Amino acid sequence: MNTLVTLYQTLEQRRNFEPETSYTARLFQAGEDEIVKKIGEEAVEVILAVKGQGEERIISEIADLTYHTLVLMVSKGITLEQIAAELEQRRK
Repeated sequence: MNTLVTLYQTLEQRRNFEPETSYTARLFQAGEDEIVKKIGEEAVEVILAVKGQGEERIISEIADLTYHTLVLMVSKGITLEQIAAELEQRRK
């Protein structure tokens, strides 16, 4: 979980970077539609990886999907703690 926290914090910082120097800043500048488009693309890539591209590829694509989901979370002000609380509620 520490890796996710660190990545989340990095994304918060990159939000204020110049888009010319940061892919993450470009995503934030492009806006919600572009971010959700990337999430959709990455979700499809996870599915394709599961259907015969091997474990390494699956892990890589899930990491990409997680990254883009975190970008969306930062853009909407949703924290990891909020997601953890929601998952904890569902466990009960």
